[in-house]
Amino acid sequence: MIDLFSLEFMRNSLIAALLVGASAPLVGVFLVQRGMSLIGDGMGHVALAGVGIGVLTGSSPVLTALIVVVLAAVAIELLRHWGRTGGDLALAVMFYGGIAAGVVTMAKAPQGSSTNLQGYLFGALNTVSRSDLIAFAVLAAVVLVTVLVLRERLFAVAQDEEYARASGLPVLATNILLAVLTGVTVVISMRVIGLLLISALMILPNATGQHLGRSFRGSLAWAVLVGLVTSAGGVVTSFYANTPSGATIVLLAITAFVLSAGGAGLVQALRHRRHRAAEAHEHVHWEECGHEVLLHGDHVDYLHDGHRHARHGDHWDEHDPDHPEPRSTLEGSQR
Repeated sequence: MIDLFSLEFMRNSLIAALLVGASAPLVGVFLVQRGMSLIGDGMGHVALAGVGIGVLTGSSPVLTALIVVVLAAVAIELLRHWGRTGGDLALAVMFYGGIAAGVVTMAKAPQGSSTNLQGYLFGALNTVSRSDLIAFAVLAAVVLVTVLVLRERLFAVAQDEEYARASGLPVLATNILLAVLTGVTVVISMRVIGLLLISALMILPNATGQHLGRSFRGSLAWAVLVGLVTSAGGVVTSFYANTPSGATIVLLAITAFVLSAGGAGLVQALRHRRHRAAEAHEHVHWEECGHEVLLHGDHVDYLHDGHRHARHGDHWDEHDPDHPEPRSTLEGSQR
């Protein structure tokens, strides 16, 4: 078996995959909160125009793509801020015009250059050069530091723009910053994931993290971990299976999401088995009703005629005393 680390392009690809796996979920979580899960696809379309310009002019495709997506990110947020129905149409023109311009400019590039189009669209392991890796590392560091420093502001604006605006936060500037971070993440990922698939790595790890974490911070930590594992695992798998790296990474991310969703469903089903609706329960419990009170997880059960009852919404459930045993009995509850 070939030693992956003996091949320079594989070392570069693995490092780039780890950079993408850490950056994409950090930016994607705020896009999910804002209901803009597919904005990464649009940014990818625009970035392709920048790649085409770079190939046509003989410049660095990474640099030209970065310039184009940053300009597009600012324009997109300004259109969203000032535009109404016409703004949505302008965004569609920008996105589809970007991918059309990218295809045309790469087709007009010198002979041999246009053969890299599929690699930019879907990712290719042998396209990550040392200079690209340095640029990606710098851009990823900018994304990571910016998100860590401004995460509270980004979260506040993503959750409720009106409340954030009333609180004095610069909503438009924050949205522009998030759009720019999204564009930068697209540029970081284009050689490994591909411009048409990067949105999946922004969204799927966060969807998986929501099943595994119990808080925003915990869900985000899980999302970054899933992003790192699926990105690196997809690169290794694509090398041995001779498949496009981007598609392989996305399939692994989907697998992780399906497994987490199935596990969450199983846990929920087990919890429902422990909470059976009481067939008849005319007695209404209260603190001094005379029945023993037992602590059960994050609520209390009342011991009544050999049964444990707990209020859930507008009804009473009967809990199995063996799953789990109560942690303690509240003092002073036995009358």
